[in-house]
Amino acid sequence: MDEGFTFLDPGLLRDSELSLTLSERQTAQESIWGVPAYLFDIRLRPTAQKVGRITFRAADSEWIVRYTGHIGYTVDEPFRGNRFAERGCRLLLPFVSRHAWSEVWITCGPDNIASRRTLERLGARIVETVDVPAEYPLAPGVVRQKCRYRLKL
Repeated sequence: MDEGFTFLDPGLLRDSELSLTLSERQTAQESIWGVPAYLFDIRLRPTAQKVGRITFRAADSEWIVRYTGHIGYTVDEPFRGNRFAERGCRLLLPFVSRHAWSEVWITCGPDNIASRRTLERLGARIVETVDVPAEYPLAPGVVRQKCRYRLKL
């Protein structure tokens, strides 16, 4: 999956209150997703306190497009409700565009209302809800479905 892929320098990804700090670049061989990936911490400015994470999986595979998504995010529980996931995605999207992408897929569980609202505020459109196959790793007890959203850049 790394063939022909070149990692880019993300530069400064920040606004007046948040910054994305690159914590790791993973080759396809290193990545649990089997594709090159950038992992960022979402941090408050100016303190640099970590409030969450955001990942850009920088290649396509069937699992990425259907179940995992190109972008994944999580906000630590004490910091939820501040739209940090949405704002982190907005900071990340220009960097994604630098990879010559015109759209990305982002998924979430059908019961994850906060994530669904985040995606809608970003302008993503739901395409479908799919059943997740048994071989796809999910935590025990998690609904084996994903809502697939397409976000045009």
